[in-house]
Amino acid sequence: MYPDIQPYAHGFLNTDDGHQVYWELCGNPQGKPAIFLHGGPGGGCSTAHRRLFNPERYKVLLFDQRGCGRSTPHASLDNNTTWHLVADIERLRTEVLQADQMLVFGGSWGSTLALAYAQKHTAQVSELIVRGIFTIRQSELLWFYQEGASQLFPDYWEDYLAPIPQDERHDLMAAYHRRLTGADRAAQLQAAHAWTQWESRTISLLPSIAHQQDHAADDAALAFARIENHYFVNRGFMDEGQLLRDAHLLHGIPGVIIQGRYDACTPARTAWELHQAWPQAEFHLVNDAGHAFDEPGILAKLLAATDQFS
Repeated sequence: MYPDIQPYAHGFLNTDDGHQVYWELCGNPQGKPAIFLHGGPGGGCSTAHRRLFNPERYKVLLFDQRGCGRSTPHASLDNNTTWHLVADIERLRTEVLQADQMLVFGGSWGSTLALAYAQKHTAQVSELIVRGIFTIRQSELLWFYQEGASQLFPDYWEDYLAPIPQDERHDLMAAYHRRLTGADRAAQLQAAHAWTQWESRTISLLPSIAHQQDHAADDAALAFARIENHYFVNRGFMDEGQLLRDAHLLHGIPGVIIQGRYDACTPARTAWELHQAWPQAEFHLVNDAGHAFDEPGILAKLLAATDQFS
């Protein structure tokens, strides 16, 4: 990756409906406008995300989505939907980036949000880079949170099941929702850590202690689990299959799709289907990778993509 850099500007977007969204600008103030969309939802940005773009060529805006990272109020679910986030991106483009068009970069849930934004604001997207494709369909959610990935990681799955009584396990996302939105702080944190660790332990092809520590603190785990679960029980606030159905709207946008073949979180089938629905985009299936952006094969393709469009 490119060397560590510090933002040259940062601040908060007042959404006018109860949220303060943290943003930062990095790189060259006269560079190519780009926006980075983090995963989760509820994950927040890290300093490593700044390093995916050549700082001499890009003017990059990174922001923590509603309720997570440095945005406030912490872990809030009020006025927190996909379409609130799409509206935030559009305001950040005009008010902070001050750009007519921008490159949009998103991985995992960030790919979901990138596709949703690009389909609604097509003319404002100069290029689109998406990784670890997730379109929030019911089959994708059930694979990871009910039955599917559980067969690959039976040991980790036991820890994911632990907070949920046997008679509630027929709908694990709903059972987690009750705990993550309940008044019992101890039960809330137990659920938050179990939910978060399930993803952190399965995100890469090989085990990674660094990933398991990403959301280890109580506040980080709670924001991640509460917000992610809120979006998933509400099916992303979209029609089933909407992002693939409307992929034809992307046909005029230069794009790159990058996917790990052994991605257990967002299996490669969805990326393949996006490739078929948007054949104009470059498609890279990385044979030695899972889901995480910093696995070597995926990282190399992401850096090549940002360099290509710089």
